[in-house]
Amino acid sequence: MAKRRPSGDGMVRKRYDGRWEGRIVVGHKNNGEPIYRYVLAKTQSELTQKLHDKIEMYRDADLSEDCNMTLGEWLDKWIIEFMIFTIREGTLSAYKSLIEHQIKPYLGNRPLSTLTTNEIQKFYNAVKKNGRVHVDKEHGTELADSMVRKIHMLLHEALETAVRQRLAVNNPTNGTTIPKNNYPAKQILNDEQLERFMEIIKSDERWYDFFYTELTTGLRRGEICKLRWEDFDERNGKLKIRRSVGRIKNGVLPVGETKTEMGMREILLPPSTIELLLKRKENSVGNWIFPNFYRPEEPLNPQSAYTHLKVLLKKAGLPLIRFHDLRHTFATHAIAGGVDAKTLSGILGHTNASFTLDTYTHVTTDMQKNAAKIVGNFMDDIIGGMKNG
Repeated sequence: MAKRRPSGDGMVRKRYDGRWEGRIVVGHKNNGEPIYRYVLAKTQSELTQKLHDKIEMYRDADLSEDCNMTLGEWLDKWIIEFMIFTIREGTLSAYKSLIEHQIKPYLGNRPLSTLTTNEIQKFYNAVKKNGRVHVDKEHGTELADSMVRKIHMLLHEALETAVRQRLAVNNPTNGTTIPKNNYPAKQILNDEQLERFMEIIKSDERWYDFFYTELTTGLRRGEICKLRWEDFDERNGKLKIRRSVGRIKNGVLPVGETKTEMGMREILLPPSTIELLLKRKENSVGNWIFPNFYRPEEPLNPQSAYTHLKVLLKKAGLPLIRFHDLRHTFATHAIAGGVDAKTLSGILGHTNASFTLDTYTHVTTDMQKNAAKIVGNFMDDIIGGMKNG
């Protein structure tokens, strides 16, 4: 149906309570009947101005019959009809949780097509302060900045779809202010610390292969725990990253796709890692490269890997870094050792090389300083040679 400019339909009247009421046509039902938006004002002149503003607001809009649904109803529909087959199971579960516990209690009953940017902004402020479902000893009911950002991204995507489906005239999340990224500081093991860590894992026969492979590939925790022997191309020395394992839920260890589409990748292994995996395969008893120690038919639980990492770090007298910081350690040493950002991006499964560069700016800055020194020394040698000549 072609878009039509909304207009007042001539219905202007004074109500029983003394206020003035008018309406405009903003869309059409499936049977062709008009969909109205009603406007109230204290005076007739004020109503005229408000009607004009509404007409401008709904310019070129032709909302569909479902535009009267609430935001909560739309989010339920959006998840089922638009998202269920497009995102990972873990992400879908997280979306559903945010909708039920954070968004619906505040905005679930609000009419979808009349939501305003001001309302969304007030919601962000409120959910930031009181959005945590379970009171935390340190943070109370306050949500982390990253959670507010996730809620914003979910709402933005859902409301963009609503606009495309003619359920809303614009996206009210545009123009809001959300917290900036506030990620925990990256930590890495420097050369000395890495050497100490390697010495410690050498004495741990059960875990040595796992952590050596991690430090030479930089895989995400869920990715390395979900490797099968079919992913190891021993002839070409490659490892195929195809899936990831999540946290245990209701006694089940969920298995899904990698974090991003770029996460589906093949990486070329160092010779030492190839040799390690070949030896490990000789004594393998199942399909998993790193199986559960007590139930080898299952993959290794990522939480077990994180817990044992803490044990090893403590034994080595090293900072208690996160498991993800082993990935940062790999990447930092790789790029400092001369691996270019594009190649490293492919190994890590990043969306693009610019993200890799942004993530490891501190390394590239150090490399630039080192390059400046090399060039400076080179030029000094040339100039010195010219003077001597």
